[in-house]
Amino acid sequence: MTITEKVSYIKGLADGLELDENNKQDKLLKAIIDVLDDMAMSVADLEDGYDELCEQIDAVDEDLSDLEEDFYGEDECECCGHGDDDLNDEEYYEVECPACHDVICLDEDMLDEGGIKCPNCGTELEFDFECDCEACGDKDEADQKDKD
Repeated sequence: MTITEKVSYIKGLADGLELDENNKQDKLLKAIIDVLDDMAMSVADLEDGYDELCEQIDAVDEDLSDLEEDFYGEDECECCGHGDDDLNDEEYYEVECPACHDVICLDEDMLDEGGIKCPNCGTELEFDFECDCEACGDKDEADQKDKD
């Protein structure tokens, strides 16, 4: 039952009581019911406006998502929004916080520090980054020979 339906029900009950306009208490009760009716109509108008606004916001959100996809492409970094062209200049790594599951973009300097605090929840994140590429493997072998 909506608010307007409830107020209509109360009005029907009051009409069934056959309130006397000359009685002060009956006059007060009728005035209260009229105010309730006005408030119910205002709330119904606000609900209608809210629903319309939600539909418009959803449409704008969809349009914005389409524009972001067209502008950045599909292979963008979720946390910083860098597209493929930006990522070629500097490498970024996406890390998911195990506590809050927020995705954080890191560059190589941040990885070299060994850890950071999650900007969302403050959890301390530690990085033990070992590269498996051939270039780093060759460098490790050279470093080992220098030590011998």
